[in-house]
Amino acid sequence: MKKAEWKKWAGRLLGLLLAAGALTVLYFTLIIAQPQPGRRTAVREQPQLTASPGMTIDREADLRGLAGTYPGPFMSFMSGSGLSFVSGESGDAAWDGKVGRILTLLWQTGDGQTIRLQSIYPAEALELMGKGDYTFSGTAGPTLFGRSSVRMEDGSSVRVYVQAEGEGLFVMTVPRSLSGSLSALSRSIQLFTVE
Repeated sequence: MKKAEWKKWAGRLLGLLLAAGALTVLYFTLIIAQPQPGRRTAVREQPQLTASPGMTIDREADLRGLAGTYPGPFMSFMSGSGLSFVSGESGDAAWDGKVGRILTLLWQTGDGQTIRLQSIYPAEALELMGKGDYTFSGTAGPTLFGRSSVRMEDGSSVRVYVQAEGEGLFVMTVPRSLSGSLSALSRSIQLFTVE
């Protein structure tokens, strides 16, 4: 056997051995990484709701009563935010063969622009945010309650939302003219609960 043929044959053999070794390592890695039976991560499931009558308010003083109809934490502006309360409503909505609940609060800026805050139960009911021609934005949304939000836009408004597992889906919709103020507005929003 010539020296050149010997090198060629040895190179092929070495390549086959390396490929077999890599496949063996990959095989064992997949076996080790596979979840073991009985070791599932716990997902906080939210209890299902039963239908209830809706409620509407037009005074901020009645907010506690309205929030009592909602089964989890809801978002609202903190006192001293400089915004005026307009109205609020809580109502049921059909979702995936179940009952979801939406608490909607309308607030107004000093120059009369309306901001909509929606707290939606359960957290996975994204369909209950409402329809529209919203598309995902290339711009990151502001931080809400220490969580990164998703930003969507349509021709006239900007919508940001946070999906908080085990708590709810929280949505803020503002006119496009307030899109530059989203971060400032989000710092004035807090989650509240009624005991």
